[in-house]
Amino acid sequence: MLEEFKNAFQRHNNGHVQLIIMNVVVFLMMGVILVFSTVSSHPEVFEFVHHQLAIPAPLSTFFSKPWTIITYAFLHDMSGIFHILFNMLFLYWFGKLFVEYLGSDKLIAVYVLGGLAGGIAYLLVYNLVPFYIERIPGGGMIGASAAVYAIVVAVATLLPDYTFFLLFLGPVRIKYIAAFYIVLSFLGSVGSNAGGNIAHLGGALIGFVYTKQLQAGVNWGGWITLTIEWFKDLFRSKPKVKVTYRSSESVPPKKAATPSGPKTSQAEIDAILDKISDRGYESLSKEEKEKLFNASKK
Repeated sequence: MLEEFKNAFQRHNNGHVQLIIMNVVVFLMMGVILVFSTVSSHPEVFEFVHHQLAIPAPLSTFFSKPWTIITYAFLHDMSGIFHILFNMLFLYWFGKLFVEYLGSDKLIAVYVLGGLAGGIAYLLVYNLVPFYIERIPGGGMIGASAAVYAIVVAVATLLPDYTFFLLFLGPVRIKYIAAFYIVLSFLGSVGSNAGGNIAHLGGALIGFVYTKQLQAGVNWGGWITLTIEWFKDLFRSKPKVKVTYRSSESVPPKKAATPSGPKTSQAEIDAILDKISDRGYESLSKEEKEKLFNASKK
């Protein structure tokens, strides 16, 4: 099972599955901590870990734990399975469609942006609107819902008339699915889960704005992709450069240069094809298009 999860996580252009695996792993780890801390009569251990990951509402507490604006979006309610189940189902359905059209890098960027927007909206209403100070618990907020809402609305903005076939309802265009959940969150913004619903609306807004900006040629999530690549480079093994010396007797005679020019390796062709899969043919440079064209004639 571990090997299957590892292969699924490393598969190319599979961002939605990677995010699901990360959320499930965090859920299972928190479950293990909850069980052992409860059995050992030390529930404060679980509470301590939980408070280090959930985003607190008061700004003074949040500034002491700024990382929570990211970590809360990978944490879910441990009292049942439905919180994480529905979030992951929506992440899979809409995330798969997102990846098909825009690629994994942009999906992960939208997830992070949605989490950030949801967290900021939550902090703002609690600290600036007196109505919410009494209705939002200051202990903290958890859940991937704001990030998932960002993906749902981003896909609905990009492909509003794409149709999902829903049980008991039949074909429904995804713009109506997104609109339905936005209305529910708006109505719930004065209910018992006011903070969570405000976060949903923040995520939905950034999903809409992100897609509109992307259509205008501006990628708001580019910095997220670059940051993730920078972290990946820190853990990638770099090939060691070997220097060898030959005696003049062992050097074979040079062959005459051929007019055909440098050959394109299969690795270069594979990299170009991966780039097309991620970003489309138009993202190729002139040199890459020439290499692909020359390779197709062989």
